[in-house]
Amino acid sequence: MRFHGFQKMTLLDFPGKVACTLFTGGCNYRCPFCHNALLVTQIEDAGVYTDDEILTFLNKRVGLLDGVTITGGEPLLQPDLPEFIRRVKALGYAVKLDTNGSFPDRLQALLDEKLIDYVAMDIKNSKEKYAQTIGLAEYDTSAVEQSVEILKNSGIDYEFRTTVVDEYHTVADIGAIGEWIAGAPHYFLQGFTDSGNLIGNASVLHAVSKEKMEKMRESAARFVPSAALRGV
Repeated sequence: MRFHGFQKMTLLDFPGKVACTLFTGGCNYRCPFCHNALLVTQIEDAGVYTDDEILTFLNKRVGLLDGVTITGGEPLLQPDLPEFIRRVKALGYAVKLDTNGSFPDRLQALLDEKLIDYVAMDIKNSKEKYAQTIGLAEYDTSAVEQSVEILKNSGIDYEFRTTVVDEYHTVADIGAIGEWIAGAPHYFLQGFTDSGNLIGNASVLHAVSKEKMEKMRESAARFVPSAALRGV
């Protein structure tokens, strides 16, 4: 297995854990506002880390780090992911997975084997606007809907999150997402930022004002009382 990015320590990515973050390459979505274009549409060999290199690092950090976050791209595209996580878990680390929820069977398999301890799943938009938001001509949200239900019944801690872009999201959209994921323990609205490395045209994408973000949070909180803003 190969990773295209490696952050050796973070206090932010894995709630309650001192962790490192690993970035896989490749994604089945093409969200115009994605800030990780190099991991999606411009994957290069430069800076690649092998699983053995990562595991050697983790072996040396036992007792210093608590967890490992695996993000992307979309990690569930990687066929070697379960075996890699088994090796990470054997060292005693907790594992957090970031996913877009489009591979419910693979998500369920990891949960069944107790290979993941926390999941952060992106909810890109209301169901009606999903295809537009992820940069595809059409999209059946049934797989994402399955993943939502899987997490609700998983017994592990998890969060849903939405990166909010003024051109793609309205207050009503966020309210519809809140109704969809009602019962979730955590829902975060994240403000869009231009990383300088977007998939789409940055000149036509804009952040939502803090005032409007707060109205969105209130709309979602009718169904998910813990709804909160992150990075705003």
